Amino acid sequence: MKEWWFPLRIDIGCGPDKESGYLGIDRTLYPGVDIVCDIGEGIPLPDNTAEFVMASRVMPYVNDLFAAMSEIYRISTHQAVVCILSPYAHSFPHVSNPMFKQKFDEYTPRYLTGCFYQPYQSPLCPEILDYPVPVPPFDFRLLRMELFYQYPFDDDLYDTEELEVLKTLQSNVIHEIMYHFAVIKQEITREELEAMSRKVYPEPRALLKRRLRLQNRKYML
Repeated sequence: MKEWWFPLRIDIGCGPDKESGYLGIDRTLYPGVDIVCDIGEGIPLPDNTAEFVMASRVMPYVNDLFAAMSEIYRISTHQAVVCILSPYAHSFPHVSNPMFKQKFDEYTPRYLTGCFYQPYQSPLCPEILDYPVPVPPFDFRLLRMELFYQYPFDDDLYDTEELEVLKTLQSNVIHEIMYHFAVIKQEITREELEAMSRKVYPEPRALLKRRLRLQNRKYML
């Protein structure tokens, strides 16, 4: 592996199209991949070496989500940021994909931290009623969450309130979901988390292309 400056930016599941300036990790030795491994079985990097982790359209394929997130947590520094772009759980093309082992929606962040109640309550993630949420062996605090709607729900015909109702009542409204999490390993205040949530963080190139296509389509209309 070539020399890298620490802390690192890491692209997990990078495939042959690694993000520029990132250390690439994948289960397959594609061109540009720096480390070949299954992240659920261990990432061969020291603790506290990553300041930013990108996981674009890869986490549904992991066999054990908690094992994979535990490794991401271990190699991340305190207040590192983890960006996960994933297929949305309630979409028929994703539900029928036999390769997907993990599902992601707006409730998922509740299972990645034990600190949603006190002192930090995320306004972005709805509560889970009736069933207790187990405390995980890591602490990923949600900074922001964005939903990417399928056509025709990605059009300006629908306002925010209408989309909220639609995604609750039916499938195939949302195509993908993106989270930015803060890795928390020490005490942190609500004010610090809120300040982190206002910063601009990198996004996957694939998502930037999606935004551009949507803008072009609206311009043509």
